[in-house]
Amino acid sequence: MESGSISFIMISTALVFLMTPALAFFYGGLVRRKNVLNTMMACMFTTGICVLVWFGLGFSLSFGSDHAAVIGGFDFVGFHNVSINESTLGLGIPDALFAVFQMMFAVITPALITGSVTGRMSFKALIPFIILWLLIVYCPLAHMVWGGGLIAQLGAIDFAGGDVVHISAGVTGLVLALLLKKRRDYDNATYKPHNIPYVLLGASLLWFGWYGFNAGSALHSGDLAVHAFITTTLSAAAALTSWMLIDFIRSGKPTAVGCGSGIVVGLVAITPACGFVSYWAAVVIGLLASPLCYFGIRLVKSILKIDDSLDAFGCHGIGGIWGGIATGLFGQKVLPNGIETIAQWNGLIFGEGKLFLAQLEGIAVTIFIAVVGTLVCAGIVRIFTKLRVGEMDEKIGLDRTQHGESAYPSFNGLD
Repeated sequence: MESGSISFIMISTALVFLMTPALAFFYGGLVRRKNVLNTMMACMFTTGICVLVWFGLGFSLSFGSDHAAVIGGFDFVGFHNVSINESTLGLGIPDALFAVFQMMFAVITPALITGSVTGRMSFKALIPFIILWLLIVYCPLAHMVWGGGLIAQLGAIDFAGGDVVHISAGVTGLVLALLLKKRRDYDNATYKPHNIPYVLLGASLLWFGWYGFNAGSALHSGDLAVHAFITTTLSAAAALTSWMLIDFIRSGKPTAVGCGSGIVVGLVAITPACGFVSYWAAVVIGLLASPLCYFGIRLVKSILKIDDSLDAFGCHGIGGIWGGIATGLFGQKVLPNGIETIAQWNGLIFGEGKLFLAQLEGIAVTIFIAVVGTLVCAGIVRIFTKLRVGEMDEKIGLDRTQHGESAYPSFNGLD
């Protein structure tokens, strides 16, 4: 075991955990004040439920013995046979640390989904939905990408979660938005963020935590982790800049919400590519991420007439798809600094098309599993409880009706 890598991954694990409360602030700042606690709770409850599900069954289904290249077995139920001082994966860290590092990905991914359903999904329905979704959608995808399953066998690559985390969560959010339909006054009211400083705080902490997310996915404290750290920084900075440029062009004023959104989409887009692309490619990925997501959000909403409340699909779905495609365009078997990657082929701009096609196939499989799995999970939950709160509960606000609390008890105005 490598003591340096163990320390590095323990710190990275803590950084990835921080991303979930950071997301709670980011989402919480974007909603109306009457729904802020519900929105933040929708993120934070995953730190309890999903940890237990991952410990009990999720890790085993994701990284246990392969079954039909789709799902793992029951080798590690309850972390049984998960060594705390040895690695069966050939890593410099013990299996138990790898399992806990992956646990934090399983915590934040379901939380991302909630950005599409704020203000109208019942909390009693959300809890069983997330449990089922983790087992039916997330675990099979984690196995297919990182556990040697179908998507990996296609030759597709995903360094830190483009398919497993962002596309799956974004597409699920889109499906739920279609199932739940629009908020009651969506077509008549103007929805504005109630606390923009929360948005900037959340985005900044997400950027900080994302270093553990991406650099930590190298799974050792070496040159690949340093490379992923740099490409992550470059893409986020480029996307922030290009989103501000869009704001300037469209309204003449850069916005703080746009700044936070640019940071997030740049981080999302580089996630699958950060360990496979050069520095200049990371800048290109970030620069293009903002316009693709900015205008993609508007195009999808105009075509489907949906209420994707906080643009979870627009940022994570579209951003993740772009990141996966960009990996197929710019990915390299050997990076300019001499680092060898696990890519079997170079990207399309280097004259090879196999990686690009494999990435498209991997994205297609991810979307299919996310759509079908979400419909199955929602269908099961609907047997026992309604997915959506009643009209009066929605009017009063989900903080009071779902939790019996108010973020701002002294506020008596209309919302």
